[in-house]
Amino acid sequence: MSRLQLVPKEFFFTKGVGRHHNRLQSFELALRQAGIEKGNLVRVSSILPPKCKIIPRNKGLAQLQSGEITFVVLAEASTDEPSRLVGAGVGLAVPADGQQYGYISEHHCFGMTENKLGDFVEDMAATMLAMTLGIEFDPGTDYDDRKAIYKMSGKIVRTSATVQTAEGDKNGLWTTVVAGAVMLL
Repeated sequence: MSRLQLVPKEFFFTKGVGRHHNRLQSFELALRQAGIEKGNLVRVSSILPPKCKIIPRNKGLAQLQSGEITFVVLAEASTDEPSRLVGAGVGLAVPADGQQYGYISEHHCFGMTENKLGDFVEDMAATMLAMTLGIEFDPGTDYDDRKAIYKMSGKIVRTSATVQTAEGDKNGLWTTVVAGAVMLL
């Protein structure tokens, strides 16, 4: 008996913000802004398959069909507290060896700026990949220092992050942020 293998060949990053008096509808509006509201989203963990290529968001969105089972590494956060900062981000670490898998990390938080959240998720993905590849580093050092070690090793070719932050609505509407890496088969 053969086994069905669902290995993504491409992926893209997307993000969005939604505001509404109902939390679920604010989530829907965030997904709508991200362009992935029409899919049946299935959250997956953080492995980037070997040879999986990143494509532009608009090219990826054009491939989605209404009602399609859509695999996504998704981060989301919501608040109904005025001015409370919410954030959702995904980070990426791609190995130099095309036969090796990479990592996509996700994180949601409160009070973290867009830059700090971007560095955090990128760091998580890069650190997970560095550990898998046997790159020696001191986890207590600053991410910029570790990033230089990762790059100098020649084993990690790319790191990046996609992040969405927003302040809670001043009138107390639910504010939801999403960031995701959408997998395409």
